[in-house]
Amino acid sequence: MSVSTKLIANNKKAYHDYFIEDKYETGVSLAGTEVKSLRMGKCSIKEAFVRIDKGEVWIYGMHISPYEKGNIFNKDPLRPKKLLMHKTEINKLLGKIKEKGYTLVPLSVYFKGSLVKVEIGLARGKKLYDKRQDIAKKDQIRANERQFKIDHM
Repeated sequence: MSVSTKLIANNKKAYHDYFIEDKYETGVSLAGTEVKSLRMGKCSIKEAFVRIDKGEVWIYGMHISPYEKGNIFNKDPLRPKKLLMHKTEINKLLGKIKEKGYTLVPLSVYFKGSLVKVEIGLARGKKLYDKRQDIAKKDQIRANERQFKIDHM
């Protein structure tokens, strides 16, 4: 039995700025109006980041636009939201983050069935020359595809 997934928001900037070492799927604690707003696709995680405070994982800067019909039930769009993970996973992440250069970044927000999930990545920051190499690789691939298309027409 397959569960359908529907992408809500993607963080392309994270893949540009970081090497993603490991990925984790987490649940997120939300209010009802926030879920309705997510169903309409109103979410941004471009400026978001993840922290571990007192044994709990929190996402900061995840912007969920207020639901139009929510009136008094709407929450603050930028409030910190708790991510739901097992204690053993959190302790494992905590150990990794204490190593030099590691951080947690949100990669995507999506519906898995009727549940909202956030994919976070254990990431290591890229240097400027790493970013230049990635851009050069992408340009080379694009040029090769263009040339292949021209040759096979």
